[in-house]
Amino acid sequence: MRGPLPRRRVLLLTCGLLLAWAGGVQAQADYPTRPVTFVVPYPPGGAADVFARQLATELAKRLGQAVVVDNRAGANGNLGSAAVVKAPADGYTLLLGTASTVAINPHLYGKNMPYDPIRDLQAVSATHSMANVLVVNAASPFHSVHDVIAAAKAKPGALAYASAGVGNTMHLAGEQFRMQAGIDLLHVPYKGGPPALNDVLAGQVPMMFNNLPAVVPMVRSGKLRALAVATPQRSRLLPDVPTMDEAGLPGYVSTVWNGVFVRSGTPRPIVDRLNREIVAVLQGTEMRRSLEDQGFDVIPSSPEQLSALVRAETPRWAAVVKQSGATAD
Repeated sequence: MRGPLPRRRVLLLTCGLLLAWAGGVQAQADYPTRPVTFVVPYPPGGAADVFARQLATELAKRLGQAVVVDNRAGANGNLGSAAVVKAPADGYTLLLGTASTVAINPHLYGKNMPYDPIRDLQAVSATHSMANVLVVNAASPFHSVHDVIAAAKAKPGALAYASAGVGNTMHLAGEQFRMQAGIDLLHVPYKGGPPALNDVLAGQVPMMFNNLPAVVPMVRSGKLRALAVATPQRSRLLPDVPTMDEAGLPGYVSTVWNGVFVRSGTPRPIVDRLNREIVAVLQGTEMRRSLEDQGFDVIPSSPEQLSALVRAETPRWAAVVKQSGATAD
């Protein structure tokens, strides 16, 4: 057996540990000292990307370092999210997490899920929620939800709707609509919301559910026709568009939420700094007004509140996925 370590070696080890600890504390206090990467796990041009770029611009001003948006689309958001989980837990890689990436995908991918959202991601702050809207091309023969349901019942399985991918909230909004209306629809999944919306605009697919910020400009310009918003009250941005309840589907609500996450193990002082700055940006009068005018409902929170939201939403979406029969590609 080895005897006790020599006193000199013990002192050297202790000093080394203290220096390492002090260095870590100083690094946290100085954070950030270089650019921060903000991963958006979806293609450019969608609502998530639009929001992230606005947040990144203002967050960079408060952090004193560039915040670079990195679009890493694929696998319903899993590709970009997994990249954040694999990055160092130092606060230099942020994730714009969504209901899909943290609450839906575990039930959709099962054993093939590349990360555990609750175990591997640390919540920083909720950012915003968005209503889903049922939209059709401006030249569509559909002028109401009743028209859509009637057409679907006349030819079961023939009427198609586009989405950003299997298991995406747009897909599940369509499945919820299908089940509640008692109709059969054909789901056409795309690799992201923008290409799906482009085909609806071109008349290649008759309709889709999409986030309010993504469709408001096109509805206002006459390129799209909004048939209903999936919220309890009408949107002030589209005051002439009925709610699903008003359109004949009582109780139909479909909204989605987003939030900022980092890899688990990120030092709490860094999480707190990020939370403080993100909340300050979102609560700024001009920023909040600008976002809300685009259709984003701003909901900044504490890390604990976002964690609670994830834990509450996970079983709720599990039931929706199971009922819809959705499976990963």
